Amino acid sequence: MRSRLLLPAILFCLAIAMLLHSPRPLAQAPRPAPAAKADSAKETRLAWFRDAKYGLFIHWGLYSIPAGEWKGTRSLGLGEWIMFRMPIPVKEYEPLAAQFNPTKFNADEWVKLAKDAGMKYIVITSKHHDGFAMFHSKASKYNIVDATPFKRDVLKELADACARQGIRLGFYYSQSQDWHEPNGAGNTWDFGPDEKKNYDEYLRGKAEPQVKELLTQYGPVALIWFDTPRMMTEERAQRFANIVRELGPNTLIDGRLGTEGDYVSTGDNVIPTQSSGEAWETPATINHTWGFRKDDTDWKAPGTIVFKLVDIVSKGGNYLLNVGPTSEGMIPPASQDVLRTAGRWLQVNGEAVYGAGATPFGEELGELSKTLKDVRGQPMGFASTDWRYTTKPGKLYVTFFAEPRVPFVLPPMKNTVTRAYYLGGDRGAVPVKVRTENGHAVLDIERPIPDPIASVVVVELSGTKVEPIR
Repeated sequence: MRSRLLLPAILFCLAIAMLLHSPRPLAQAPRPAPAAKADSAKETRLAWFRDAKYGLFIHWGLYSIPAGEWKGTRSLGLGEWIMFRMPIPVKEYEPLAAQFNPTKFNADEWVKLAKDAGMKYIVITSKHHDGFAMFHSKASKYNIVDATPFKRDVLKELADACARQGIRLGFYYSQSQDWHEPNGAGNTWDFGPDEKKNYDEYLRGKAEPQVKELLTQYGPVALIWFDTPRMMTEERAQRFANIVRELGPNTLIDGRLGTEGDYVSTGDNVIPTQSSGEAWETPATINHTWGFRKDDTDWKAPGTIVFKLVDIVSKGGNYLLNVGPTSEGMIPPASQDVLRTAGRWLQVNGEAVYGAGATPFGEELGELSKTLKDVRGQPMGFASTDWRYTTKPGKLYVTFFAEPRVPFVLPPMKNTVTRAYYLGGDRGAVPVKVRTENGHAVLDIERPIPDPIASVVVVELSGTKVEPIR
């Protein structure tokens, strides 16, 4: 007991002594700390990302050939995980490369789809966990040019198409898991436990060289989307970060490398319940899988996609929505239709999305349960889905997903409302009546609202920033 009492006193005395004897710098003009400089560089890199808001994710590889079925047996789970789920030995999975001949692939059509959908950037799998590279790699012959009858570098064609059509391109790269390599993480059915592998031999011999290839062979790279950082110590992750910073100083690093990236990547299909000032992105599926499965045609409705996009933007994030092309190189037509329908909504209402700031309020998002937890152990959110707020200087955007049945009272704020109107469309900027009631600005929304998917009312305000009254 006595030693427990003495220990805090000893630690306190040591701390005082260190303070008294620490050298003190001479007074001088303040200089930016290294951390401040790093934050400034990070924000410069993030500028386009914060404005873009909406991107196309593409999961494509050899797994599109079995498409969720192996030797007549349906594989459970995600299409791109079939090698792991069944599990399939390398000697049986590898011959799929000889069958991969996606003659219907057209890079310009894929980029045009992204633009029609209103997306501002594309991220495609350059190598997923199965270890197969969708580009010409000198680090491994297990790639689309050297190992398939197709013999075309689809990343090069996509990079050229993106450059022609003015859209940013980034690459997903599975740095940790590689089920094809004896020393890569994940394949325990062929190569034994991960902890007994020479993991750094795999990283230095394949993963790091391939990331260097991606950063030097395809023009400006918007971002590298790393994933599942198994066995990625801080030192290992930092090696990748150093490669990116050296070869692509403006290239973003996502949140799944194993060290701090430029922005936060949420869990798959996870949308936070509250807003955040930190840059973040939700990767999401348009059905229930990332890589193509022939039995998954449960596409999200265009209205669902529009809501998720605006909901994410209202919380300060980006929406990266996935499609899984077939082994022939076709993005399923049904998913194309969904994306283009949502894109037509954005052509009219994109002002409320691109470059827009998060809600200045938050009460409209719903509330968190004080007792219930979700499947991830987080407080369960009870979302309200009737409307969302986004902002730009001097403007508050109210996106209605449900038709107001009574006059809509704006939250209390110091700003004065100068006018309100619906965003464009065939009828132009249709005015919305604004009045004051009990000191609050009230919108009189006529029924029916113009767009059954969602209608956006622009509220113009005094001042540049919305100032809520708490």
